Amino acid sequence: MPLTKTGIKRAFTAASSTYDGAAALQRRVGLELLKTIDAELLTGTLLDIGCGTGFLTAELLAQCNHDTIIALDIAWTMLQSTQQKLALHQQVHYVCADAEQLPFSEQCLDGVVSNLALQWCSDLDSVFTGINLALKPGKPLVFSTFGPQTLCELKSAWASVDSYQHVNSFYSQTELKQFLVTAGFNNIQLHSVCYSSSYVSVLALMQELKHLGAHHVVTGANKHITTKTAMQQMISAYEKQGEDDQVLATFEVISITATA
Repeated sequence: MPLTKTGIKRAFTAASSTYDGAAALQRRVGLELLKTIDAELLTGTLLDIGCGTGFLTAELLAQCNHDTIIALDIAWTMLQSTQQKLALHQQVHYVCADAEQLPFSEQCLDGVVSNLALQWCSDLDSVFTGINLALKPGKPLVFSTFGPQTLCELKSAWASVDSYQHVNSFYSQTELKQFLVTAGFNNIQLHSVCYSSSYVSVLALMQELKHLGAHHVVTGANKHITTKTAMQQMISAYEKQGEDDQVLATFEVISITATA
């Protein structure tokens, strides 16, 4: 997955002011994610990787018997947004860092959660190894990530135009489990759900991705210049897949629990 750190950081920095207005799916998935584990198991010092504007961090505050929650994000403006929302909660600490290079000592965390963030990491070996080292033995990792069916309609539309990769690929359940096993995790449970969202146009979909900071999922993979003609051909092909003047977009979400 040819994603650059600079591009990811720039995209999410720019999206910090528009993210909440476009993040309905992220909120829904975050709430479902917390249902996959007994909240009583999320105690002590917890880490929220890719906290964004703080939705899941706030849910952890409300649902878990925590001592400290660490909100981590690669984009400083996202952290600032979270800090502003949770200013009254002194037990929340903020870290601007890369998930592939976690700045924590060994066995210092009692739990790690992450909601639709780890798909932007290309080196999951480093991510899961770092998390496993930072977690105390037997403590949980709970996260969600996008699966390979995500934006399949957009991929199909582009495939009818040219042979370039315009949409990034995402890891499968089998690949994710292997990464976790290699990193030393146990009791791995995976569950996949496909969500379908409708839009008034293809441009509306792409605008939402931009507001989420996720437009590099569309533009980041293709190093070739996309012409206006090619874009119009893609839009036309996409619209032919639509129903009742709406275009649909699939988002496959894989939710995973594991223990260190």
